Amino acid sequence: MRVVHVNEHDQREACLARLCAEAFGTQAGLTPLLRFAGVTGVLFEQQAARVLALVDKDSRPVALILLVLDQAGKGMTPVLKADLEHSPALEPGLWLIRELAGHAPLRVDAATPADEQRYRGVGITRWFDGAQGERIGLSGQHPATSASEILSPLRVDDEAIAQSFKQDRQLFETYKQRFVDALARFPARL
Repeated sequence: MRVVHVNEHDQREACLARLCAEAFGTQAGLTPLLRFAGVTGVLFEQQAARVLALVDKDSRPVALILLVLDQAGKGMTPVLKADLEHSPALEPGLWLIRELAGHAPLRVDAATPADEQRYRGVGITRWFDGAQGERIGLSGQHPATSASEILSPLRVDDEAIAQSFKQDRQLFETYKQRFVDALARFPARL
């Protein structure tokens, strides 16, 4: 298995659409579309987000992850992650985080002790208490040395995007069609 940074525009949009659909599920209403629009229209434009894929020996994607830069542009946080292949022996998304933890200034949030243990098992070595009671893990390459130095990832405002869609029906239709088209062209190989 290897990690692929998905740079090509159409492939990146297709992978993001699939990632949003997988991460939020079919019962999520407009959330996948809102996130897709926010990331493509804001974060990609600012070069503040990256889509990475874990591919098997035949270059088929088995996991996708959306990394977003922090407010200073020094750290990265996986904000969406999806396993495209499910296997009891392998969690491809965690395998992808293991690969990234060895090379990138990665930050992860663990909501439960079990999450923290899984992340520890894939190379997230430094841990701090977060403001909301969550645990924040950092890879060895992350520049923060204390909890006060850990910055939040950049975010898109789903509510503001929803308001934009309500005010501009054509904008909504454009993004909806881009999302549907992107899902349809999800690559079998990267």
